[in-house]
Amino acid sequence: MSRRIPTPPDREVTAQRLQQSSARLNYDPDVDIDWDAPLDPDKFFVPEQLVTLYGTELWQRMSRQQRLELSKQEMINTVSVGIWFETILMQMLMRLAYRGDPRSRHVHYAYTEVAEECRHSTMFGRLIEKAGGKPYRQDLRWYVIGQALPFVLRGPSMWAATLMGEEVFDVLQRDTMRDENLQPIVRAVMRIHVTEEARHVRYAREDLLRGMGRVRRLDKEFARYVAAQGAMLLATALTRPAQYARAGLDPREARRQALANPHHREAKRHGAERVVRFLSDADLIGGPTRRLWLRSGLLG
Repeated sequence: MSRRIPTPPDREVTAQRLQQSSARLNYDPDVDIDWDAPLDPDKFFVPEQLVTLYGTELWQRMSRQQRLELSKQEMINTVSVGIWFETILMQMLMRLAYRGDPRSRHVHYAYTEVAEECRHSTMFGRLIEKAGGKPYRQDLRWYVIGQALPFVLRGPSMWAATLMGEEVFDVLQRDTMRDENLQPIVRAVMRIHVTEEARHVRYAREDLLRGMGRVRRLDKEFARYVAAQGAMLLATALTRPAQYARAGLDPREARRQALANPHHREAKRHGAERVVRFLSDADLIGGPTRRLWLRSGLLG
């Protein structure tokens, strides 16, 4: 049984506080990141222990250069997923604003978040370019679904999708920005993203809880389904075969070992722990969709 969550503040109060925080603490990646600084040829792009093959038999056979290259490809894959998701999120926020009262602080903060997400996606694109890589594209199924989501999701389902897209990567990016053995430019990008995403997470969490107080049963089940599908997407997106191929590995064997890798499984659960706890407390993990969560490996 989920525990009782305190009622969040009025949405205008929350939005006003977040708006003030954005005014005090925001970044311009074009100015605040030294894009001209050279990359260090001997530093990883994600923490070594978060590379999906870390600790596997295949990892033991890889040279340091292969490990560095795989870390770069996995970073590019992660931020490519981030760009795809943030583009969908910006459309959902604009539709929220389109339906809302332009005088309200809630709508004002939706516009503010869109502006920040625009900068984040640009920043991620520049990071891919700086690393000398190419972005990864979603497969046809998720590409088509991504086009439809802004027109389908609203209320709790919209915020459930938002939290699945933000919170797992947020936890892993916090680990990344604290690792002094990584490329400095990667740490700088993650520091900016984590700082501003904290506001976005609060905006989404509190509005989801407000909506749950009056949600219909069918809408609640739909929000559960959306969250569970988000878990399945995250579980597979981090082990995209193409990232192994670009690193010079057999993609089928590499993905097989990654999916069976206890280090990778633990990293996924670690990244999802916070959002799983929140969604469980909000009664958005349960019913038939719980099977999808179990298949994803994100439940503890």
